[in-house]
Amino acid sequence: MSQTRTEKDSLGPLEVPEDALYGVQTQRAVENFPISNMRPFKAFIWSMAAIKTSAATVNQKLGLLDDARAQAIVQAGKEVMDGKWDSQFVVDPFQAGAGTSHNMNTNEVIANRATQIMGGNLGEYIVNPNDHVNMGQSTNDTIPTAIRLGCLWRMQELIQAIHGLAEALNKKAQEFDPIVKSGRTHLQDAVPVRLGQEFSGYARAIERDSERIKRSADNLRRLGIGGTATGTGLNAHHEYHQRMIIQLEQLTGLELQPSDNLFESMQSMADMVDFSGSMRTLAVTLTRIANDFRLLASGPATGLDEVRLPVVQPGSSIMPGKVNPVMAEMLNMAMYHVIGDDATVMLASQAGQLELNVMMPIIAHNLFEMMQVMIGSITAFTEKCVIGLAANVEKATGWLEKNSILVTALNPIIGYQKGAELVKEANKRNITIRALALEKVNQKQLINKNNQQLLTVKDIEDVFNDLRRFTDGGILS
Repeated sequence: MSQTRTEKDSLGPLEVPEDALYGVQTQRAVENFPISNMRPFKAFIWSMAAIKTSAATVNQKLGLLDDARAQAIVQAGKEVMDGKWDSQFVVDPFQAGAGTSHNMNTNEVIANRATQIMGGNLGEYIVNPNDHVNMGQSTNDTIPTAIRLGCLWRMQELIQAIHGLAEALNKKAQEFDPIVKSGRTHLQDAVPVRLGQEFSGYARAIERDSERIKRSADNLRRLGIGGTATGTGLNAHHEYHQRMIIQLEQLTGLELQPSDNLFESMQSMADMVDFSGSMRTLAVTLTRIANDFRLLASGPATGLDEVRLPVVQPGSSIMPGKVNPVMAEMLNMAMYHVIGDDATVMLASQAGQLELNVMMPIIAHNLFEMMQVMIGSITAFTEKCVIGLAANVEKATGWLEKNSILVTALNPIIGYQKGAELVKEANKRNITIRALALEKVNQKQLINKNNQQLLTVKDIEDVFNDLRRFTDGGILS
């Protein structure tokens, strides 16, 4: 049986693991919320520690915290930011409203570690979790500030992953540009398109989603730290808010701004909803692209088979040689999860009441989870699917040759109605539209709608020998 120490809070004494850096309030949360067996993401641990570290420095400079305690808190806080004590953050994301349990977990870890640094023992609290580490703060302003900081902290990773995918798709667009294939609308044959054009559309869509994410992230730079419990700044120095913005910028290297209304910063999670929504939009785009990859690679014998995805693992436990589009399937599942996270952020954000949103712990967890899942899944999809993707030129051009909708290229000279008749006959006889058009010319049955002259073989060949120009919007002169 593990050894314990006794700590005491306003509810009375409680046993805490002897070697734990956390204390009595964290232990109560562990016992009260054995819900999911999940733990806080690193971004949440880092951002809270950044706040505590900066607050100690600001309060020291304001003459509110003595040098020895301030320096010990700063050292302990930086150790937490560096990931040294991640194992000590043990509160389930489904916890007390607003995030008091996570805030106290942070306060107690830093207080106990700072106490050790000052020569004391765990639980002695030479540095007090509430009076010193939490000085000038409340859960109500630290948690929303930490959410903003944590998202900004991981932004570069997310943007790099997105840009890596867009770059890989753009390279495939260039590689596949010579390949003219059958376009499809409504999942039915349509006019020609280049495979490279399809991929350029994928790349540009992702780039635009990246721009949306960056725009929405800019709103997260406004911090409400210093509002304390309700936005009034009670128990914080009147210079604390502005000084904290400067100190956090220096510590984190992030570009930050003071809030223009601390009450709005306490009440509203709208900036988080906006940021979550921008990631949801990317998730929708990625779902669509993953679905297209699965369609384009379908078969190979009985599907489209226009692209070949890298073979990364066997596809079946019973069918030998079967290979599945596993990376695209993974991306689908990951994005469905992200969309579910976004729905939770939205619902939790509208659940705010009066001066506070008590659902902040799950907002924080889901935002950080969205970023984690996106970074990992996008990177894996890029590296293990897109980069090694190959075109099946023979199959792509073969489908195009069979596509009776190529008759659209003849519209300017034979007209829509005659073209529709040719399509119907070609499909019925199972011959290509080109072969049928040449047959009709030889039978003197195709007339130029403009001058009522019989079409020649050259007229037909001129159209079908340069289908690429129709992928650039070209028409007959």
